[in-house]
Order: sequence, then C-alpha cells, then structure tokens
Amino acid sequence: MIVFDLSCSDGHRFEGWFASSADFEDQRTDGLLACPFCGSVDVIKAPMAPAVPAKGNSRQEVLPPENTTRPVANTPMPAEVQQAFLALAKAQAAALKNSTWVGDKFAEETRRMHYGERDEAPIHGQASLAEAKALIEEGVPIAPLPFPVAPPEKLN
Repeated sequence: MIVFDLSCSDGHRFEGWFASSADFEDQRTDGLLACPFCGSVDVIKAPMAPAVPAKGNSRQEVLPPENTTRPVANTPMPAEVQQAFLALAKAQAAALKNSTWVGDKFAEETRRMHYGERDEAPIHGQASLAEAKALIEEGVPIAPLPFPVAPPEKLN
C-alpha cells in the first residue's frame, strides 16, 4: 500500500491509501475520490516531504510557505469523528462478511439480479462512474462503499 497526501480544490489536506500510483489515478479519473471535509471530487496529490530521520538529537522546525493562499486542514481529527469512522468501518466489514466479490462484473451482476436473471445475493465489486450512473438511471439499487475495498487477490 502507498499513502499519498491529498488536497482538494478548497485546500483541505487528507491522506489516502492506494495499491499503487496507477490505482490513485484510476480512482481519481473515475470520480471515486472525494474530500472527507467538503465532498469535492477535485482531488490531487499534495506535495509530500520525504521521511528522512533527523540527524542525532537535533530537529529543525519546518514552516509552511508564507504565500499559502488556501487554508489547510491539518489539525487532529476529533475523537467523535474517529469513533464514527471506526463504527462505519466495522459496519462495512460486517456487511461485506457475507458478500461475494464480483470484481469489475459488478454492474453486469447487479443488473442480472435486478431483472431476475439470477438469484439475489449480497455482492460487492467495482464499477466505473459511468456504469454506476447507468445503473441508477435504470432504477437498479446500488450504493457506494464508504471505504475502499481491495480485491481478494491483492490482500496479504
């Protein structure tokens, strides 16, 4: 997994975990990334400082550039928000426990269930933004997962 510092068009900073740099680009292109503070989907990689340990016991204070024009949210997340995210992650994990991964066949499989071509069953997978919009327009009941889910073959 790769951790990227991300920034939205409103200047909010947050981090995202991705399987690869290409995975970030795919999710960004498909409109799957959104700022957790304002919901903006205009998300880019923010400049990151390399993790270089300080020499000896000295430490230099790093100050942000003075010409920063947009506010940056870099305060710790309130405990209530952390607890809410934890509860949401646990609920998603419980819901996915009895769900079958169908990968990029998600749109096809949900459509088949909706039209009675296969038995209904809990499934999860991947769909492009265009596929998701088409399913919604057809009246097929779908919902995005709040947290990314790695395909089973990419799990450790």
